[in-house]
Amino acid sequence: MKWIVAILVLGAVGYGAAKAYLHHNVGNGVDNAVIMMSPYVQVEYEGISSTLAGELTMDGVRARIAGLHDEIYIEKIGIVTSSFLSLMELGDMASKRGSSSPDLPDSFGFLVSGVHIPSNSDVYRKVYEMRLEALGVDDHELPAASCVGKYGFSPSALAGLGYREQVISAAATFHNNKDSFSMEINTSTADMWDMRMNIVMDGDMRTELSKGTAYRPALRNFKLQFTDLGLNQRIEKYCAEQGMSTEETTQAQLEALTWFGESNGIVFDEYMIDPYLEFFNGKSTIVITAAPREPLRVSQIGLYNPKDVPALLNLSATTL
Repeated sequence: MKWIVAILVLGAVGYGAAKAYLHHNVGNGVDNAVIMMSPYVQVEYEGISSTLAGELTMDGVRARIAGLHDEIYIEKIGIVTSSFLSLMELGDMASKRGSSSPDLPDSFGFLVSGVHIPSNSDVYRKVYEMRLEALGVDDHELPAASCVGKYGFSPSALAGLGYREQVISAAATFHNNKDSFSMEINTSTADMWDMRMNIVMDGDMRTELSKGTAYRPALRNFKLQFTDLGLNQRIEKYCAEQGMSTEETTQAQLEALTWFGESNGIVFDEYMIDPYLEFFNGKSTIVITAAPREPLRVSQIGLYNPKDVPALLNLSATTL
């Protein structure tokens, strides 16, 4: 019995020492990065955390962008690996400046949890204005565009929808397989929506990503599951308050979908449009899939007639 206790004690002490070593190395790297960013972004954080499962996070982050008054608060931001041992290897790499770039692990990811952005903050307003400027649109103030968020929701629209603050979380995980690699991307905004996306690309992840700007991703398949967490009902109510009928709101949703598709070189067919309208008329979840018959170079989609792209991608949707 004593030797079992001794092993447990030694294991706990070893884990504690390894954890302290890891946090020291990563903390030094984070502090250096904070100093480098200081002319542009002022960053403060409460501490570094890690788990046996392979998660390493910077906790209690407060950031203020130069020239803007309001700050952004992030509950935690970090990386996800397959094990604590992988975290130790990353910690060693962080302490060895000037070393050659290491091989990517077969599984790794990034996460950000609890990004708190007040809807009336100058940070959100600036981002929204920059998006409108980049799009070059002039109908964003019309009720048919603003109340359904055709180009994203303005601060005033968010207030009308009843959102004083947006609380956003996201995670992206990469997995390398034998002859393909996948990306799992999950994002959510509290009381608005939840999105879970899985993308499978052709080829070896290390080889493909090492190409840098020469990388031409080839899509094998794609699945997106989008769940309403209360936003659709709020949109219907807010649009009605703007003097729009149910039919006009439905038409505005369809115009927003059409604009999004055409902006990305796609004219959606009835296999997308009908489920999309079902989703906004009461269904809680829409699932969108793409499964081209052969791996398709994403950069080549623009070469096709937009009306042919849904068939090329074997694009379809269904509601739950």
